[in-house]
Amino acid sequence: MALLRPPFLLAAFTLGLTVLGPFAHAADEASASLIGTDGANHGTAHLTETPTGVLLRIEATHLPAGWHGLHFHEKGVCTPPKFTSAGSHVHAASPVVHGLLNPKANDDGDLPNLFVASDGTATVELHTTLVSLHGTDNRPALLDTDGSSLVIHAKPDDYTTQPIGGAGDRIACGVIH
Repeated sequence: MALLRPPFLLAAFTLGLTVLGPFAHAADEASASLIGTDGANHGTAHLTETPTGVLLRIEATHLPAGWHGLHFHEKGVCTPPKFTSAGSHVHAASPVVHGLLNPKANDDGDLPNLFVASDGTATVELHTTLVSLHGTDNRPALLDTDGSSLVIHAKPDDYTTQPIGGAGDRIACGVIH
């Protein structure tokens, strides 16, 4: 059995870097600082572009316990206390039909509900195929000219009721950048 000599290992290592080089780049990412109706910091959201959508990771604090609606909104503005400055949900087509369970489709800003523990914290990682960071494959861009935001609502989204699934007031908002 022949022993591998250091020049061979160096060549193999160099070849490995050359082969992997084009694939070893950083993912396209964005983030948002979540603020509450009082203007205080309530956590962060990190977004990573994937080949089929966006991976969203939220770490939130000081929120009311229970289930909360979670949506991407069409404008990158979060003015407390009501956050109406964030506009409606992100959507690419009209008419807009809300709800992940709606048989007539759903708007692109729809996301699963967020669960907040009794201590006011929430950590979640989820993937959506409905949007992209820069607009690809007919998915609307979160980082378009007027930006977008991530909004947490007071109540859970029932995934069918128009226009926001009965999710109620906006209790936290983060501008995606």
